[in-house]
Amino acid sequence: MSSSSAAPGRGDKAEKTTMRDALVAAAFRLFLERGYEQTTVDDIVALAGVGRRSFFRYFPSKEDVVFPDHERCLADMTGFLAAGTDDDEPVRRVCDAARLVLRMYAENPTFSVQRYRLTKRVPGLRAYELSVVWRYERALAEYLRGRFTGLRDGILRADVIAAAVVAAHNNALRSWLRSDGRDDAEAAVDHALGHVQSTFGATPVPPAGGEGSEDVVVVVARRGAPLWRVVQELESTLGRG
Repeated sequence: MSSSSAAPGRGDKAEKTTMRDALVAAAFRLFLERGYEQTTVDDIVALAGVGRRSFFRYFPSKEDVVFPDHERCLADMTGFLAAGTDDDEPVRRVCDAARLVLRMYAENPTFSVQRYRLTKRVPGLRAYELSVVWRYERALAEYLRGRFTGLRDGILRADVIAAAVVAAHNNALRSWLRSDGRDDAEAAVDHALGHVQSTFGATPVPPAGGEGSEDVVVVVARRGAPLWRVVQELESTLGRG
């Protein structure tokens, strides 16, 4: 393929990115000036100078233009988790995956703060945001479920840890957004996720193809020994005596 035939492909991609960014910029300008409910898709495309069909080529709905980067981020997170190995500590891996979301917000603090303020004022956007957060949580939980296969209460542990990671991340993220993006977002998220790792980081992982990693304790007792003696020996073996 000649260089002349390759150039249009790169140009088309750049043009699509520019148009997408122009639609987002136009939408947020109108949202801030008129309000979210008072702004229509027709208003957005008119300000951006494109046709209505162009808007729906990039965004299925008006809500989607408020969260233009979450699909990409979710794909990045899913790919990051899939690229992990059996040697990775699972809780650390999901915490690192959550940091990808933080980086997405930190790429453009001004836009992230504007979106945060807008979302707080519009109930429909808050509901939409919750659905996005749920998808992140499910991605983390699915990864952990795979790592905890064969572990007692593996599904329960996976779901609890995924929820904890999302809650810790969002607590730190909201704190950063309330500071108008001036605080150290990375330090805040590291501190919050540190609580998750200190609480759940020692979760055992069963060996590949194994039945589980819990220890099996065998107590040998003399025939006819009283039950209280057997219980005493068992408690002593388990370190509870």
